[in-house]
Amino acid sequence: MPLKFSWVTSANDARHPFPLNNLPYGVFSIKDDEPKCGVAIGDLILNVTEAEARGIISLSDEPLFDLPFWNPLMEQGPAVWAALRERLTELLAEGSVEQERVETLLVPQADVEMHMPFAVSEYTDFYAGRNHAFNVGTMFRGPENALPPNWLHIPIGYNGRASSVVVSGTDIRRPWGQLKSPDHDKPAFLPCRRFDIELEMGAIVGTPSDGPISVQEADDQIFGYVLLNDWSARDIQAWEYQPLGPFQAKATATSISPWIVTKPALEPFRCATPEREFELLDHLKDCGPMLYDIDLEVTIAPEGKPETTIARTNYNQMYYSAAQQLAHHTTSGCPMNVGDLLGSGTISGASKPERGSLLELSWGGKEPMTLATGETRSFIEDGDTLTLKGIANGDGYTIGFGDCVGTVLPALENPYAR
Repeated sequence: MPLKFSWVTSANDARHPFPLNNLPYGVFSIKDDEPKCGVAIGDLILNVTEAEARGIISLSDEPLFDLPFWNPLMEQGPAVWAALRERLTELLAEGSVEQERVETLLVPQADVEMHMPFAVSEYTDFYAGRNHAFNVGTMFRGPENALPPNWLHIPIGYNGRASSVVVSGTDIRRPWGQLKSPDHDKPAFLPCRRFDIELEMGAIVGTPSDGPISVQEADDQIFGYVLLNDWSARDIQAWEYQPLGPFQAKATATSISPWIVTKPALEPFRCATPEREFELLDHLKDCGPMLYDIDLEVTIAPEGKPETTIARTNYNQMYYSAAQQLAHHTTSGCPMNVGDLLGSGTISGASKPERGSLLELSWGGKEPMTLATGETRSFIEDGDTLTLKGIANGDGYTIGFGDCVGTVLPALENPYAR
């Protein structure tokens, strides 16, 4: 599919992440105004809340965009999702007869503050990238036992904290936790010393389910995707995770990019999951190309200094797709809700420059990275800004999500000191 031309000039730049082909959904505010629903087009934002108030967009008898999140639209289902995309394309396409009406509803992206684009109902994070799972398993158990016996049969996950999901640009406070190093007999309560990121994609459930669903039904229920950074306290995790898995190590924060890129915008970038060593059971079998060809990048910038790209990989490296993760989630009868967020798990490629976490890049701290500034990093230091970037490259256009950014602040003073 080639570039769709818009009367918004900046949207026609082949390098711009928000062409007419994209039309991602976000929530923005200007100065002290109330947050509103908006759609990115070029370097501008269409105020969808106001467009609905003026009758330019009318999809329901009840307002869908008077609240500062996109959940009410999700609740309407795929037919209304498609109707909105068709209407937005009609309004913003080159030659639109409604250009004059719409021009007054555009605001520069440079002038806005972005907010959470949707209300997160529940959050589940998966461990579905094979290269990451193999690397981490090798560090702790050796290559012969790197993957757990179930890993090649089901997507493994854990229930995270919806309350700690934050939008890009939110500062991240270094957490405290109970740590225990191998050379000490007793644990200690200390600030995290091995703070890390995980490069992931997040899938947003747009329609609810109550009972098992197929992979195809799951794919149909996904509303869109965001970049996702699963901040991870590796030393807290190492002490607490046995026998029930991650807990406080993953509860500090999960950052997401500000724009929801809808599934239709990503449709031209569909690609297949990898070959399987074991045939998946029926409820998990692929029903077509289930992944997306999305180039991903991680940068780190010490406070006040230039950034260094530390990893480049692609979403096509995943072993299980979001649809397979969602379908498996429902097998027990677990209801899924509008606004549920599914983290893909860390996305890493086969080579060292493709690893999606500092744990892997520094191999547990044994191989520190050298930044462009000459400094070294094994894990994140206070003042470091971590940025996730994602781009799908089309025929004369690119589809972007907006950067997913977080700056790490020093830990608080001991909250339990007497």
